[in-house]
Amino acid sequence: MTVAYQLAIIALSIVGLWKGADWVVESAARIARKLGLSELVIGLTVVAIGTSAPEFAVSITAAVKGQADISIGNVVGSNIFNLGFILGGVALFGGVTISRRMLWRDGGMLIGTGALLVILLADGTLQSWEGAILASLLVAYVIFLFVQKQPMEEVPPDGGFHWWDIPLVIVGIAVIVTAGHFLVVSASALARLAGVSEWLIGVTIVAIGTSMPEFATSFIALVRGHHGLSIGNLIGSDLFNLLGVLGLAAMLRPLHIAPEAWESVVILAVFMLIVVGMMRTGWKISRTEGAILLVLTAIRWWMNL
Repeated sequence: MTVAYQLAIIALSIVGLWKGADWVVESAARIARKLGLSELVIGLTVVAIGTSAPEFAVSITAAVKGQADISIGNVVGSNIFNLGFILGGVALFGGVTISRRMLWRDGGMLIGTGALLVILLADGTLQSWEGAILASLLVAYVIFLFVQKQPMEEVPPDGGFHWWDIPLVIVGIAVIVTAGHFLVVSASALARLAGVSEWLIGVTIVAIGTSMPEFATSFIALVRGHHGLSIGNLIGSDLFNLLGVLGLAAMLRPLHIAPEAWESVVILAVFMLIVVGMMRTGWKISRTEGAILLVLTAIRWWMNL
């Protein structure tokens, strides 16, 4: 394929990412109001699960093939990218407001999940029964979110609910995931033409590409004034990756990892602790804190090269 062709695919993919994210954000917000739920809850569940599809596909496929380090590495790398570059970048754009409920319930869930994974993976193996525990925790968390019926905290005037909002969310997520896939394929092809190594492509283009659904959705949500949906998508995606993706992967086939992989999990747990600490300062993640997250993630990324 020619360079012009790959560039055209990249341009169309970027358009698809933003348009799909626009559909998802607006329709999800209206669905939340119709159900009497907060946008944060919808972001933590429906939107987060949908935008985590690329990580789900990569990690489950790797687990089935017996490539546990790739399965764990993809989830850990994606989560660090979500909390570092994406959350940091979104905060740098305008700051992200945090509620007390979000901090103690969802931030606490993040810290608890990180600590649990450090403990479970300390012996270098995630057994099937341990995976079942992780998956069960995710199911219990999602049920709790819906049963709790948290009232809406923000109601931007963007119209009422219509029946087509439900299929529009599904179509929007499908467009985002598809666009992200083609963005990775074409960007990787251009990198190979430029003589970039496969390893560098993997830890840069592929890592960024699989997280583009979360970035596009959270950025558009913030621009539209849906703060709860924006950060809920990122926190929910991380929890879905750690509990759902790794849990199911281990249930399908026990994951045996190298010591380096466990060290990455420890770094992720520390990173999540830092993020939750920032959430508590002033009940928002400020632009300065967003810049700090970007720098920390860049340092971690550079260490992997």
